[in-house]
Amino acid sequence: MRKSEVLAAESVSCLNKALCHLKDIWEEIGIPEDQRLQRTNVVKSHIKNLLDMMIQEEESLKKRLILSLQTCKTEMEKLCLELQLPVFEEEAGISMLQQEKNIRTQVEALIKEKARRMQQLKALLEQDQDLCDVLCSVPYGIAPDSVPSLETLDNFHQHIANQNEERVKRHAKFTELKKQIILYMEELDRVPETSFEKDVVCEDEDSFCLSRDNITSLKLLLCQLEEHKAENEAMCESHREKIQQLWDRLQVPQEEREAFSQHMVTSKKRNLDALQTEVQRLEELKLQNIRNVIDAIRSEIAVFWEKCFLSTDQRQAFTPYFSEDFTEDLLSLHDAEIQRLKQHYEDHKELFEGVQQWEQSWRLFLELEKKATDPSRFTNRGGNLLKEEKQRSDLLKSLPKIEKRLKAQIDTWEQEQGRDFQVNGQKFLQYVEEQWELHRIEKEKEKLERHIKKSKQTEEDMLYGTAVRTPTKRRFLGTATPNKSRKMGNATSSISSGTSNSTMRSVYGGTVCRSPAPRPPLSANKTLAVRTPGGCKPPHPRLLGCNKENEAQLKGSSPLRGFFALHVIDGEPP
Repeated sequence: MRKSEVLAAESVSCLNKALCHLKDIWEEIGIPEDQRLQRTNVVKSHIKNLLDMMIQEEESLKKRLILSLQTCKTEMEKLCLELQLPVFEEEAGISMLQQEKNIRTQVEALIKEKARRMQQLKALLEQDQDLCDVLCSVPYGIAPDSVPSLETLDNFHQHIANQNEERVKRHAKFTELKKQIILYMEELDRVPETSFEKDVVCEDEDSFCLSRDNITSLKLLLCQLEEHKAENEAMCESHREKIQQLWDRLQVPQEEREAFSQHMVTSKKRNLDALQTEVQRLEELKLQNIRNVIDAIRSEIAVFWEKCFLSTDQRQAFTPYFSEDFTEDLLSLHDAEIQRLKQHYEDHKELFEGVQQWEQSWRLFLELEKKATDPSRFTNRGGNLLKEEKQRSDLLKSLPKIEKRLKAQIDTWEQEQGRDFQVNGQKFLQYVEEQWELHRIEKEKEKLERHIKKSKQTEEDMLYGTAVRTPTKRRFLGTATPNKSRKMGNATSSISSGTSNSTMRSVYGGTVCRSPAPRPPLSANKTLAVRTPGGCKPPHPRLLGCNKENEAQLKGSSPLRGFFALHVIDGEPP
């Protein structure tokens, strides 16, 4: 039996005892029956009213439990729906009071979870708003009064992290751009003019809106400043070139140039202003010395005429060059012409340098060819003969290569320009062919002259006999010895002997001995001594040492040996 049932039985027993006790009291007092009935009805009424009141209270409690249970269920279902959680399942076989308690506890937990999520959402919304204000971006797009799910909160957290990362990047970019902008403005001596420029330069970095448009505007501003700086540098460079040109033309003293040198390096606004002022001053000075300036420009024009290999007709086509009317218009024409020539030279610099290289090599080749025919080349002491022959051989190989390379470049240039590339008024390759042809003709002419000279000398020797030729470079050391020629019986044999001696030549002394004309009597041989190569003393050992190098070259170098043999055949001393 339950304790409550035991207590109920005890309550009934107590009530019975109380009624019996009341009855005993009434009997002792002697209360009549009708009054006992009345008093018993009063006791019954009191007991009944008390029990009814208690029953009513308990019924009210039951109703409240049922209502609370229904309310908690409804609240729980709503919270589960808002929090996107599964509905709480009731436990079977429990009392109404326990069921209400369990549901109420679950509802309280759901309310706390909802409050926690709403608090997180509020914090995230505040961060998102701050980032939107800084980055000028669109809010995340979530209602502040809606209960977010766990997935929604995670996504929101990730969005905030991405926004913070983007903020850091844009702030770093903004800081970098701001430094460059401030630097360019300082170099340009420029102050912020627009409100945007003031916000960038003057305001605090944290207050600047790091929107994409603002970052783009910063980049655009930086590009404008860079262009402005480049324009200033270009203008400064142009003014410097103009100033340097005018200094040279006007022959400005070095002291004045050094005093102005600080503006010839940097390109700030103050430097640009100073350069413009100097150009204006020099232009005014140029007008005062216009003749000297024009003469200086003409000297430059003449230099570029040579560099560009212009023909006489092309040079004479610029008629202002020969004018004596020194005016501002004439100066302008000369300025335009020198600029045109400079541009023309720069446009075709590679070709002109190639042509110049060929001409330098050609002149050097002609000089070596000329030296090759000089008899004094065998008297060198430093091995120059072999060096010159090697250099001439190298030039014979390199000149065709240069011509071939220039031909390819000229063909390409002519196809692009649609006109001929001329040097000194004619096509370069035609000019080269003419130079080679002139060289060939000159060689033939020299060879012909040598043959004529040889023939003439042979005729003279046949008619008049041989004569002693004075050496041109070096004499033998020592005394002359008498001629030990055999005495002949008649004059004819003496003449023939003298004629045969005309072919003997001394390589060391460079002399040729021939008989005197007219021939003295035979008795004169006893008193007069004629030096002949056969009767001379041998060369001094020191002289022989000096000529060892040339002897080795004559014996060992096949090009020189052929060249030497050619001259001996032609009848000239080598």
